[in-house]
Amino acid sequence: MAKNIILDYAELASEMLRLQKSEWKQLADNYSSLNNIKVRAFKYDGFELRIQFNSERKASIAAKIDEESIKKRACFLCKENRPKEQREINYNKNFILLCNPFPVFPEHFTFTFKRHSNQKISGNFDAFLDVSKDLAKNYTIMYNGPRAGASAPDHAHFQVGTKYYMPIDNEFPQLKSKYGELLKDTGNLTLTGINDGIRKYIAIESTSKELIKKAFRHFYSVYEKIADEKEEPRMNIIGFYEKESGWRIIIFLRSKHRSSHYFAKEEMRILISPAAVDMGGVCVTFLEDDFNKVDKEILADILGEVSIGKKEFDKFKSALALELHKL
Repeated sequence: MAKNIILDYAELASEMLRLQKSEWKQLADNYSSLNNIKVRAFKYDGFELRIQFNSERKASIAAKIDEESIKKRACFLCKENRPKEQREINYNKNFILLCNPFPVFPEHFTFTFKRHSNQKISGNFDAFLDVSKDLAKNYTIMYNGPRAGASAPDHAHFQVGTKYYMPIDNEFPQLKSKYGELLKDTGNLTLTGINDGIRKYIAIESTSKELIKKAFRHFYSVYEKIADEKEEPRMNIIGFYEKESGWRIIIFLRSKHRSSHYFAKEEMRILISPAAVDMGGVCVTFLEDDFNKVDKEILADILGEVSIGKKEFDKFKSALALELHKL
């Protein structure tokens, strides 16, 4: 009888990236440019936010995501439109892992659905948990909502980046301790609401995949009602897994796709389009002028403006705490 083979997807991903650097010039050049990126770090009360000048991220940061623009362009995640040099790793029958040719992380991948379908987390959260676990040795997994940072809202996908590169990967325990409000604790499941003065987020932690899924369903149900939007409520998600402690799912609640700074006139304009990596503490701009312009207060203003307000967050936490009695 044939034995089931357990694939080490983290090692496969790392090996694919090594090969792609040797055979795909655009990707190799953009990874080389990471050696020249500029980074400045700002200290806040118990955490850090960084600004990264990365000129190769223009396509993502300046992406037009309105319905008309999406219809006019070819989907760059569909197989027929991807670069001929781009290899893929099959992840069961529905998904593939690709090297991201415009990296933010030292190792950056896109986990994409083979079938062209809209970006959404409802119905795809199970896959998010699986890939978080299967790539956990080296990577953190991210989801950007269709109106909260995704540059391809027409094709479902996750981002995969080097573990511990985002400040929040290391800072979470102290953020939870300093700013967290415990909403539910069953012993093997905790939900915490965290307002660090800039970002507002919910953390779901458990070693049980089924408990995480149940908790997320309750979260989504409440958030959908509170947000009262036609499409998926705005959110970014960071998935972190360790064998001993299980999953840590951080969900940032959003009010806007981009802040007013993005649409300001001329010298006041700052082109930062926050996605999960930005909410996790690495804020990216492709313009050196913007990099030089941003200071501690401006960066806090940008992330604070795209996050839901304190009043709305308090209302949400109260509603979620009531809903969690069903768990």
